[in-house]
Amino acid sequence: MMNADLGSPRELTGLQQRRALYQPDLPPCLQGTRVRVELGDSTTSVDPKCADIVAQAFPHTFGQKLVHFLEPNTMVSDAQVLEEHPPIRVGVLFSGRQSPGGHNVIWGTYDALKVQNPHNVLLGFVGGTEGLFAKKTLEITDDVLLSYKNQGGFDLLGRTVDQIRTTEQVNAAMSTCCDLSLDGLIIIGGVTSNSDAAQLAETFATHNCKTKLWSHYSQTSSDPYLAIRNKFSESTQILQVIGVPVTLSGDLKNQFVETTVGFDTVCKVNSQLISNICLDAVSAGKYYYFVRLMGGKASHVAFECALQSHPNMVILGEEVALSKLTLMEITNKICEGVEARAAQGKYHGVLLIPEGLIESIPEMYALIQEINNLHSNNVPEDEIPSQLSPWAAALFKFLPPFIRRELVLHQESDNSAQLSQIDTEQLLAHLVEAQMNKRTKEGNYYKGRKFSSVCHFFGSQARGSLPSNFDCNYAYVLGHICVQIVATGLNGYMATVTNLKDSINKWRCAAVPLTAMMSVRRHLRGPGAVPIGRPVIHPSPIDLKAESYGVLREKASSFLLDDFYRTPGGIQFEGSGADTKPITLTIEGQDYLGDIEILQDYLEKVRIILKPGCSREILKAAISSMASVNDVLKVMSAPLNAELPLYHFN
Repeated sequence: MMNADLGSPRELTGLQQRRALYQPDLPPCLQGTRVRVELGDSTTSVDPKCADIVAQAFPHTFGQKLVHFLEPNTMVSDAQVLEEHPPIRVGVLFSGRQSPGGHNVIWGTYDALKVQNPHNVLLGFVGGTEGLFAKKTLEITDDVLLSYKNQGGFDLLGRTVDQIRTTEQVNAAMSTCCDLSLDGLIIIGGVTSNSDAAQLAETFATHNCKTKLWSHYSQTSSDPYLAIRNKFSESTQILQVIGVPVTLSGDLKNQFVETTVGFDTVCKVNSQLISNICLDAVSAGKYYYFVRLMGGKASHVAFECALQSHPNMVILGEEVALSKLTLMEITNKICEGVEARAAQGKYHGVLLIPEGLIESIPEMYALIQEINNLHSNNVPEDEIPSQLSPWAAALFKFLPPFIRRELVLHQESDNSAQLSQIDTEQLLAHLVEAQMNKRTKEGNYYKGRKFSSVCHFFGSQARGSLPSNFDCNYAYVLGHICVQIVATGLNGYMATVTNLKDSINKWRCAAVPLTAMMSVRRHLRGPGAVPIGRPVIHPSPIDLKAESYGVLREKASSFLLDDFYRTPGGIQFEGSGADTKPITLTIEGQDYLGDIEILQDYLEKVRIILKPGCSREILKAAISSMASVNDVLKVMSAPLNAELPLYHFN
């Protein structure tokens, strides 16, 4: 049911009013009405080994070129400045879990549209994807935005099923966009929503779904605006679908996307809560807190919060999957940590658990896949236990009753388990307590004491928070980029910003084809069934080779034994701490687009050195060196073999 109150003016507290006055900054390339657009090289998929399969699935939108947005006075050959801006109509919707900063994407889009042409129109779809299918819109105006600038939640427009996947849904979306004479559709969300956006873009291109703007011109028009658009996109007349990386889980991460809108805020809010718990634990000295953090299948939120708050232990799903740790092995590792602390007279502690940990445990993953397979075959929830294979039934029976009930809950919209509803922290607390009671009887640990645990799940508490300055700025900039993408005539692209760890005036703004972020993976779906997955944007796991992970491992023993708790406090909106960014971003920050520029500079230098007339010795040296580089890169980019690798989610 779509809430009729969505988009209505609301009364703001003093703090909210103060936040509404905050004006996000823009990088130089987006200031003013003139933006220089540079056409980069053609893209491949994020995993080159999957390129052929992605190309077959997305024949119209695969291999499109990387596009950079630069300052108007930047001297770049083959770049164009868009100065003419005929009126356009753009639609926008939320498709994904609430993530702080989402409203600023809409605000940035609206401001950029009105700067380009006062007659531009921005329509918000009320109720997310269901609002899109039902053509339920709200025209975005200054008055509508007034009480939503720099505010948390998604209550300006709301969200519903977060899915544009079935033939019926895609056809309804296409019908809506055509009936409303839209030039572009902006989809705000995470990996699943942006995968759906890519498929919708491909469908629009396949059906030659034209924009309103194109209907005013013929293909032989000499209008300079369309001539520039045609230069950058062969399908400039196609109604454009644009994705925006907004998800609190931070798992939409790749070469082009350094982090997502909302991740910084959620981690800061959770880290404050965790630090409060840490101080409570050390004050009472008698409880172990098991804290589960929302974040989907990957462990990015738990990882970042561990770096910010310094709990005694954190179990990352990626570590468990790599080491293939069983449920009992994880339990024993926690017990060993508890015993090590007890040896120092410490009977308290704080343990962080990512939401997706349950799927990283091999036997639990296999059980969940069997249950998902039964759900897919429309087996009722109460009949699922009786239809499990013998080994899965035995594991299912071993688990506490509350976990059994949660495991058979109906699937999410992407056909995965409802991770937020599975109390992994209570399961581990239950198993650790039983094991510690057993160990206490057998040894001297906890002699005269009883192991006591307290469980928490931090889910919705953070995702409606007032967004940090970083998320406000990041989202607002992405909204501006969306308008430049529409103006350039690009379909099937994501708005991106790199070099985020630096100051805003050094951020690099670009448009990246959604297909460049796709890959193909195999999934286990029940005994003996190993189908090949379709190309999608997959959640990106923590890189266990990254420098930030090395920092965590280096501090792990100190975290465990020394109560080296850190108190970051609440989000700062003004003052010295107002512009802090995620620790993982500042450590890892890789300026991918900047590296591409460095490569292009080197290639240009080679061309200058090797102009006809250079010595034969220089020419031979260049040929030999380039041949070696070519051989190495060919091996690294070898096409996918007939047999695809087998994966868990990560």
